[in-house]
Amino acid sequence: MSKQELRAAAALAAVFSVRMLGLFMIYPVFALFARGLTGATPDTIGLALGIYGLTQGLLQMPFGLLSDRIGRKPMVVGGLILFGLGSAWAATAHSIGTMIAGRALQGAGAVGAVILAMVADLTAEEHRTQAMAMVGMTIGLSFLVAIVTGPLVAAWIGVSGIFWMMSALALLGIAITLFVIPSPQHQRVHREAEPVPALLGAALRDRQLLRLDFGIFALHAMLTASFLVLPGLFSHALGMRSRSDWLVYLPVLLFSVVVMVPAILIGERRRCLKGVLVAAVATLGVSQIMLALDGHEKLVLLAALGLFFAAFNIMEASLPSLVTRTAPPGATGTATGVYSSSQFMGIFVGGAAGGWIEQHGGSGAVFALTGAMALIWLVLAATMRAPSYLASRVVRLAAGARDTQRLAAALRTVPGVAEAIVVAEEGVAYLKVDAKQYDPRLAADAVGAPLESSG
Repeated sequence: MSKQELRAAAALAAVFSVRMLGLFMIYPVFALFARGLTGATPDTIGLALGIYGLTQGLLQMPFGLLSDRIGRKPMVVGGLILFGLGSAWAATAHSIGTMIAGRALQGAGAVGAVILAMVADLTAEEHRTQAMAMVGMTIGLSFLVAIVTGPLVAAWIGVSGIFWMMSALALLGIAITLFVIPSPQHQRVHREAEPVPALLGAALRDRQLLRLDFGIFALHAMLTASFLVLPGLFSHALGMRSRSDWLVYLPVLLFSVVVMVPAILIGERRRCLKGVLVAAVATLGVSQIMLALDGHEKLVLLAALGLFFAAFNIMEASLPSLVTRTAPPGATGTATGVYSSSQFMGIFVGGAAGGWIEQHGGSGAVFALTGAMALIWLVLAATMRAPSYLASRVVRLAAGARDTQRLAAALRTVPGVAEAIVVAEEGVAYLKVDAKQYDPRLAADAVGAPLESSG
């Protein structure tokens, strides 16, 4: 990547991470804090924790589509303003109803899809995969840092202080957007980075993609529901105060990273990602059964947490890759948009359903619910087709090219090209290729265009 592209990608990753950092920090400390709010019950606490996922999931794709019309920066700034206002509202909440409203407003600032579209606007096609990976790694790192530091920061400034910090981070994100991120010279629809309404129906009918969508839905439902009851288990089984919970999360998350890295490498190099996925889902299920049956025992609790977060991080790293490999050429942005919305809806359902079940059945019933989710997911994962291990590529067409069928047929003759779709109005062809065989020069020659293919 050029220096300008690297700067743009890093700045966009920073905007994404400052927003997600505070949201993740809330997870390990929110349940105990919310008990002190007027009118709080387990079901309303669960709703307050998960409600931002509902507004986020519903507005994620509309925000992205609207940014095509009125511009990326206005939508990012507007979304961050909503997020900052919602954070301030939550910081001043004294009742659970006010907290629910603040959290819903936080989620209304659904700028994730817009940021990814900006990444596509500001990077050359051959560097886009690297830029997207930078954003993805930043989100993963934000999660790990936030879960460990959340209890520490809460002990220092309180949970209300974390919400005020989110407002400050929203202002920082606005400043980065306005003064650091360059304005795109050319803004257009990028089918590999953002949803296309005309392709939504196909994405929602694809059984393989739906399996992956359910997977991310279940994963984040399990995570959110678990954080409703884990603070109580820590207190009962470990005798720990909430401000000391980081002493558990730090070694558990370090262990999860140590397990995740070789698991992903083995899955990629030996082309056995489906086997890694099935094993990770089974591990999730085992961890939830352990917590449901004997989560109040110290060793069982620690072992189950280690298994859960190891499997969780494997999923977070591998599922997006499986979605991009499964999506048809030219539909990656749409498939990932549905996938992202499924993730946020999982957060909502995990919080709302988990809180209701905790109120009526206790912590064991919550883990019975998450265990059932893991079992359903295990069946879906075991019966899915193995991924194709094909990569997405984009080839620019020669000016004025219109014969889409002839161009697509010519591209399919290029070694390594498995699928090709030509979109004349966008001036590009979308490919699925075997990266070991694919030669971008031959693809450019096939369409009579200069070499401008992406990686």
